[in-house]
Amino acid sequence: MTMDRQSLPRRLWQIAHREIKNYNRRPLFLFTMLIAPLVCLVFFTSLMGTGLPTKLPAGLVDEDDTHITRIVVRTLNSMQETNFTHRYSNFSDAREAMQRGEIYSFFYIPKGLTEDALANRQPRLSFYTNEAYFLPGTMLMKDSRYACELAGLALTRETLYAKGLTEDQAMAVIQPLVIETHPLGNPYLNYSVYLNNIILPGILILLIMLCATYAIGYEWKRGTQRELYALAGNSSTVALAGKLLPQTAIFTLMFMLFDVVFYRFLGFPCNVGIVRMMLLGFITVLAAQAFGVFLFGVFAGKLRLSMCLCSLWGILAFSLAGFTYPVPAMHGFLQGFSWFFPLRQYYLIYVNQALDGNSIFYVWRSVTAMLLYVLLPIPVLWRYRYIFLKAKYIE
Repeated sequence: MTMDRQSLPRRLWQIAHREIKNYNRRPLFLFTMLIAPLVCLVFFTSLMGTGLPTKLPAGLVDEDDTHITRIVVRTLNSMQETNFTHRYSNFSDAREAMQRGEIYSFFYIPKGLTEDALANRQPRLSFYTNEAYFLPGTMLMKDSRYACELAGLALTRETLYAKGLTEDQAMAVIQPLVIETHPLGNPYLNYSVYLNNIILPGILILLIMLCATYAIGYEWKRGTQRELYALAGNSSTVALAGKLLPQTAIFTLMFMLFDVVFYRFLGFPCNVGIVRMMLLGFITVLAAQAFGVFLFGVFAGKLRLSMCLCSLWGILAFSLAGFTYPVPAMHGFLQGFSWFFPLRQYYLIYVNQALDGNSIFYVWRSVTAMLLYVLLPIPVLWRYRYIFLKAKYIE
């Protein structure tokens, strides 16, 4: 049966309207498309609202207890990440407290440190961090190392003053080179900027693939797939397009909401304008839906298998996207495999555009990959005719 062009918009509207009615029968659709993304948005943005974890519990063992050691302790305690919540009289008590998980690190000042420092006997300051908790342990290690270096430089400066050097001469000896650091893309070193811009789109991509697959398979579950096929004028393309049209609109609006919250309310860096990021979100929605359609077609309408593979693909994307562990440091096979995940391409385009503000030419491979994802259903459209007419739902 051939469908005339004038009836195409009408058929798409009828299928989309029919799909919206299905949402009323299955509130799970609206929960997945509206409530779950909003809950994730509120949760993750509030969880990392300060940018980085601050005032992490740490312990202190100050066996020397002199004026100089108290200055070192005050300096360390004034840092953003460190909070000396516990003081211990000896090393063993602090070690046991860290093993119990009460503190993430402790700073150890041995007896006689000040005396040895003034006598140029090179005393040792020690700190211990629990790297089983990688993030807090690493952040406290950074603060402790910085405080130790400041303490050593301060003692050296006092020694040089005692030898008659001026402040400029002493500083030239202590710091012969002035170091400037310029963090690009995320100058505030805001953890929320780095993670939320990828974790939340990653969750949305996972939900999009699952919703697309389940919405299509729901027809076979209800036994109404032939009705849908007839309504589409016996066209698999029209049936799939009309069925996914409401989801496309809702998820695109979700991406736009995320962009508005990120770049307008939270002030995350966006060097290319919010409209371009919204366009990236729209393409990402189409790519994720196309991936779900492709898997459902490959497995000939097996809903459970298709959804399981969508879930696996979405979870693996968080590991292979490259924002937690760099892809160039992975095994060669995994480097190539990462190109099959839309989140990987989204991450590369986001960094290039929003953070760096570079020309889109530098990520043309990722843009091309995104467009190829959108075309994924084409090779399996011929199978959908068989699926619509002959495939049956399997529990």
